[in-house]
Amino acid sequence: MADTVLYEAADGLAVITLNRPEAMNSLNTEIKIALRDTVRRAAEDPSVRAVLLTGSGRAFCVGQDLKEHVGNLAADRENPGSANTWATVAEHYNPLVAAVATMPKPVLAAVNGVAAGAGASLAFACDLRILADTATYNTSFAGIALTADSGASWTLPRLVGHARATELLMFPQKITADRALELGLANRVVPAADLATEALDLARTLAAGPTVAYAAIKESLAYAASHSLPESLAKESELQTRAGSSADHQIAVDAFLAKQKPAYLGR
Repeated sequence: MADTVLYEAADGLAVITLNRPEAMNSLNTEIKIALRDTVRRAAEDPSVRAVLLTGSGRAFCVGQDLKEHVGNLAADRENPGSANTWATVAEHYNPLVAAVATMPKPVLAAVNGVAAGAGASLAFACDLRILADTATYNTSFAGIALTADSGASWTLPRLVGHARATELLMFPQKITADRALELGLANRVVPAADLATEALDLARTLAAGPTVAYAAIKESLAYAASHSLPESLAKESELQTRAGSSADHQIAVDAFLAKQKPAYLGR
């Protein structure tokens, strides 16, 4: 595996770290492929029950590597009609975000520094976000005459509402951690020195939790976002049957009756 993305899995938790600190974890082709494939690996591994995504150095991820982008644009100009620059959205960003958002296990973003452009979108696609108090967001896209990608057009309105999402996308701006908390773009903000410990504690709690129920919660929320109330109620019924048939539900019931803490198996 490329060392631009680090992967460590133990005790049900997979930790994925973007590791290109000298470029603020900007996304060139190498790291995009490695990150996409690593996230898919975590999604498909039945022993992994939760995922923690973070960055090394002073940035979470500043989005597309603009140096590579400039070179790709020049190559496209030399070969009109090729549009190879934009193939990355379908080949890398879309499957990456889809894997994060749809994997049947919770994904926690530990935003350790700036998250801009596709880097911000990646954090938005996670189920939960814990931010260092020094971290910032910036949607960035319109600042270089581009539209949202990496799922931001879907995730951002669901986090902050349509009007606020329009404003953030049309008028890119630095969003501090405290402001992110106010907007709903952070679940928790902690001192930067405590981020690694706090994020690991939260991620380990998720990894030890009722994985089938977490998967059902993710699926029900995504479904309800684009379906009617009757359809969503029917989906809830289907998913509750699934969760209720899990070993973890029986474990929870037995533990409740015994006045003990449940020890979930993730199935």
